[in-house]
Amino acid sequence: MRVEQFDFELPEELIAQTPLKDRDTSRLMVLNKKTGEVNHEVFHDIINHLRPNDTLVLNNTKVMPARLIGQKPDTGASIEVLLLKQEEQDCWETLVKPAKRVKIGTIVEFGDGRLKAECIGTGDMGKRIFKFVYEGIFYEVLDSLGEMPLPPYITEKLDDRDRYQTVFAKEIGSAAAPTAGLHFTTELLDQIKAKGINITYVTLHVGLGTFRPVSVDSVEEHDMHAEFYQMSQETADVLNATHEKGGRIITVGTTSTRTLETIARDHGKFIACEGWTDIFIYPPYQFKGIDGMITNFHLPKSTLIMLISALAGQESVMNAYRIAVEEKYRFFSFGDAMLIIEE
Repeated sequence: MRVEQFDFELPEELIAQTPLKDRDTSRLMVLNKKTGEVNHEVFHDIINHLRPNDTLVLNNTKVMPARLIGQKPDTGASIEVLLLKQEEQDCWETLVKPAKRVKIGTIVEFGDGRLKAECIGTGDMGKRIFKFVYEGIFYEVLDSLGEMPLPPYITEKLDDRDRYQTVFAKEIGSAAAPTAGLHFTTELLDQIKAKGINITYVTLHVGLGTFRPVSVDSVEEHDMHAEFYQMSQETADVLNATHEKGGRIITVGTTSTRTLETIARDHGKFIACEGWTDIFIYPPYQFKGIDGMITNFHLPKSTLIMLISALAGQESVMNAYRIAVEEKYRFFSFGDAMLIIEE
C-alpha cells in the first residue's frame, strides 16, 4: 500500500494543546467497523456500547518525567536529555539536544549536581548512552528534576503533569502516554465494572518511536520501532475466558492492541509473557485477539492510522477522519476519542 493513502488535510487549530477540564467529557466518534457508519457522542456514554462479559483492556504504563535540562560543568552549555529506555543498571539510551556538544566522555550535571551523567556511547539521530550517578533512588531523583516529555506537536506548557498520566498508571517506564486511556475517570471505570464488564491490564512502555513519521513511500518498507510489553497470568485468563464465553475484547489504545495482537500471533492464545514487540499492523491484517478498540485521532500518514485502518477498513477510516475535520474534533494526545466496534 502507498503511504499517501493515509494522508488527509488537518488544520493546525484542531490539534488539542491542553486537556479538557473533565477527562470523560471529550467527544466520542463511534465507527461501526462493519458498515462504516459514524455517530457522535460524549466519551462517558461509551458504557452504553459495552456489554456484560465484554473485557476492556487498559495499558497501565506510567510516563516518566523523562525530560531533563542540564549543563556541561566545563562550559556551562545547556543540554537537554530525554530518557528513552534503560539499557542496564543506571545506563540509559537517550535523545540529546544539541547532540553535537555531547561526545563519549562528556559529563552533564542536573539539579546542581544531584544527578550526573557521563556519555558512554553514541548513536544516530541524536541518540546517546548515558551512565547516571546519584544518591538515593533514581526514580525519586528523576521525579524531582524531570519534566513530562510532551509530544512535539504540543507547544503549550502543561499546568498539571498528572493530566498526561492515566488515572490507572502504575508501571513506570514510558516516554509518552497511552493517550486513549486519558479519557477515563475512576468513577467511569467503576460504572463499567458495575455493569458486569471486565477490566484488565497489560503493560507496554511507549517509546518516542510512536511519533516517528513514516518516511518511505510504500507502507511495507517502513521499519517499525520496538517496545517492551508484559501480560500477567491473571490478564491472560480473563481474556481467554472472554472469548470462550462469547464476550468481546476491546482494547484501549493502539499500545494495548499491539500487545494483544503480538501475543495472539506468537502463541495462538493469551499467555503470561513479556518481551519486545515491533509488530506493524496495516491493511489487510487479520486481527487475532481483539474485537474492538478505543483510540484517539492520529497524525496523517502515521503507523497509528494504518493500524485502525486494518481494523475498520481504509476507506471507512479516511471517511471518518474527513468527518472529524468537518465537525472540528480535537486531534492527538489531548484530543477526542473514537470507538471502533461492531454492534
